[in-house]
Amino acid sequence: MAPQFCTFHIGDLFLGIEVERIQEVLRDAVITAVPLAPPVVRGLINLRGQIVTAIDLRRQFGLEDPSPDATPATLVLRFDDELVSLVADRAGDVVEVGEEVFENPPDTLKGEGRRLIRGAFKLEDRLLLALDVANALAVGKKGGASPTPGGGEDV
Repeated sequence: MAPQFCTFHIGDLFLGIEVERIQEVLRDAVITAVPLAPPVVRGLINLRGQIVTAIDLRRQFGLEDPSPDATPATLVLRFDDELVSLVADRAGDVVEVGEEVFENPPDTLKGEGRRLIRGAFKLEDRLLLALDVANALAVGKKGGASPTPGGGEDV
């Protein structure tokens, strides 16, 4: 069976995460800001009694914050046996892609973009960028500490 990706949008970027990593997608999640947290940490979410860190993908990709009236989508996923969430502009569909249309990032892609993208799937009408979840969850310096409890640096 071909891999399936849960897709989402950040600005003009069309990204995806393997569907088996996604627990759920939330709309209108209440995110509580955390004073002195790194800028990529949007805040914390109370998910049915469990506190979950919300990482802002716009900030990870160096994009401006959305307008205050924007309603982002929050993708909740399990990573290293912890729940974490990624905040995106909007959720997309689940797409099935073939490994034969996957390519690693070109050598000319440098910096943070290369760190955050595992590669791209060539779809009929556009590229689906495969998000490197481990690096997207890194907080602070390049390749920094995990924002999850017990993952290293405090947030």
